[in-house]
Amino acid sequence: MDNTLNKLKAIKSQYQSIRIINLSRNFGKEAAITAGLDYVTGDVVIPIDVDLQHPPELIKEFIEKWEEGYDVVLAKRKSRDTETFFKKTSATLFYRFQQKISDVFIPENVGDYRLMSCKVVDAIKALPENQRFMKGLFAWVGFKTTTIEYEVLDRYAGVSTFNGWKLWNFALDGITSFSTVPLRVWFYIGLGISFLSFIYGSSIIIKTVMLGVEVPGYASMMTSILFLGGIQLMGIGVLGEYIGRIYMESKRRPSYIVEGEY
Repeated sequence: MDNTLNKLKAIKSQYQSIRIINLSRNFGKEAAITAGLDYVTGDVVIPIDVDLQHPPELIKEFIEKWEEGYDVVLAKRKSRDTETFFKKTSATLFYRFQQKISDVFIPENVGDYRLMSCKVVDAIKALPENQRFMKGLFAWVGFKTTTIEYEVLDRYAGVSTFNGWKLWNFALDGITSFSTVPLRVWFYIGLGISFLSFIYGSSIIIKTVMLGVEVPGYASMMTSILFLGGIQLMGIGVLGEYIGRIYMESKRRPSYIVEGEY
């Protein structure tokens, strides 16, 4: 455990308007944002990362845009040059894929740093799901939106623990939360395989019955079995992702537990 809570308490002793919500454990970023939105009060809300890669100077521009009548002001990074090739490529592929298969448009290179009016926050708080993909929920509720571009700053301290496996799970959450296309596609795959199987079976009958050609069966049979087995396992895996989300939602566990308020 670090000394973050005690440091925040020390700051609060000087600035009484600060409110601290301490969770009982690390429930993850999405749950932490949810907790913040549940407990926050005010005309606008601005989530910001504590590693200081998000420039606080943008807050003034956020407020100016809000005063112009916008309910949502997005902060869009100008480039991802500070990230590894893998992270840049995987992020680009995710956004492109998600935008093609979902009715909810999640803008590329936009994180959680944004301004939201109280109307937007109330709409998000009214959503019932516990397994939350916040970027998608932010986009789903809509409202009048504009964008400000910025350059990402260097991390003030520490190293990101968001590794490849976490990115993969994050992407799966985003895809399964806002699209059923991965489920539908297996119908078309099955239809295509059935059609090809019919053509292949017809060709075997023609060769054997009409042309008298002996068709060797073991190799083609094993190839077909292994191919279909792989397709079925992938389909079961996709189905399992959705069933898993249903299972987690059905338990109705809270997204987070608050240890204390200060």
